[in-house]
Amino acid sequence: MKEQLAKIIKEVYSKKNRNLFTFLTGAGISADSGIPIYRGVDGIWVKGTKFHKPEEFGTFKYFKENPEEVWQYSLFRKKMFENAHANESHKEIVEIENLLQDRFHLITQNIDNLHRRSGTNRIYEIHGNNREIKCSNGCQAIEYLPAEIEGKDIDEDLTEKDIELLKCKECGGWMRPNILWFDERYDEKTNKKFSSLKMAKNSGLLFIVGTSGATNLPMAIAETTLKYGGTIVDINTEDNLFTELIKDKKNKIIIRETSTEALKIIRELLENIVKE
Repeated sequence: MKEQLAKIIKEVYSKKNRNLFTFLTGAGISADSGIPIYRGVDGIWVKGTKFHKPEEFGTFKYFKENPEEVWQYSLFRKKMFENAHANESHKEIVEIENLLQDRFHLITQNIDNLHRRSGTNRIYEIHGNNREIKCSNGCQAIEYLPAEIEGKDIDEDLTEKDIELLKCKECGGWMRPNILWFDERYDEKTNKKFSSLKMAKNSGLLFIVGTSGATNLPMAIAETTLKYGGTIVDINTEDNLFTELIKDKKNKIIIRETSTEALKIIRELLENIVKE
């Protein structure tokens, strides 16, 4: 595996066109930071929404009917994210960005802000993020969540001040988290849909780290990279939907190790190639 990786990394690094190194990350990369994945028996949806399926609770429709409940849960997640720390995988990605500079891009499905806090700069957050809010009625621009609003315990209600700060100054309606819910479509403003696909088109290497491919834009990113001749490196501890996509392709490498182990190898290989 290491020899195969070294060969393709060197080949892409020497290219003049379609020479980007793109990393696509998901919930698995934050698991070592103590943030549970979204699905499964130990997932954040199961623990945080005992009486709801993710596809019911994590929707714009449910928010419009139950805004305070959704905000209470969002602020519970805010507290969880703020108490978490970037792990070795996040730090390895920062080192890789430092080596590659503007040939590096990170596309993440995570809203936890850990990539940004660890020092990564070239980030496309395709599921939005937990730092920002926007009007649920569609008016006003995206803005930061007011600093006065603090994270909550799972059973802690919104205060009157929280509610006041979470109302749109223009129409009086509820502001909402600037994230992608299950019943919403990807767009460019919040989700960088077209920018991500353009990046995929120009990627000589797409590293898929800690994500299974359960949503359609990440899968479209992988398909686009393949279509234009790029190679996919599937770094997950188990087979997944990306594995199914690439199983019959020549331009693929499948790595069944932890993200930290695999990223360390990639970083070391890049260090050697950049020095040459």
